[in-house]
Amino acid sequence: MDPVQAFMQAHALATPLFAPTSRYHGIGSAQTTTPEGTVITFVKRRFVPPPERFSTLSEHTVASGDRLDNLAAHHLGDPLQYWRLCDANGAMDPAELTATVGRLLRITLPEGIPGDSDAG
Repeated sequence: MDPVQAFMQAHALATPLFAPTSRYHGIGSAQTTTPEGTVITFVKRRFVPPPERFSTLSEHTVASGDRLDNLAAHHLGDPLQYWRLCDANGAMDPAELTATVGRLLRITLPEGIPGDSDAG
């Protein structure tokens, strides 16, 4: 094989498995082979980041009838970003965030982006 072509293939950028707005963006996949020879591809484990890695923009007090997708649409501009509210509030189960009326939810910047209060 041509050395330039081999180099390009070896250093080619892989197409992401998930869109940049997905909670799984940047997480790789792995494969396992069953004893029968069937190859199974799966997404590697995603760990929920610690809430302290998020800079708070505002807070929302849960009211009766609140839904996480509606809160994400209102505060983040996209109902499919509800998972960002889960991460920012340390929730493994999305339903727990709106289960208790009066609970205070943090609305945050994406993980790792410093806010005004985090500036040096």
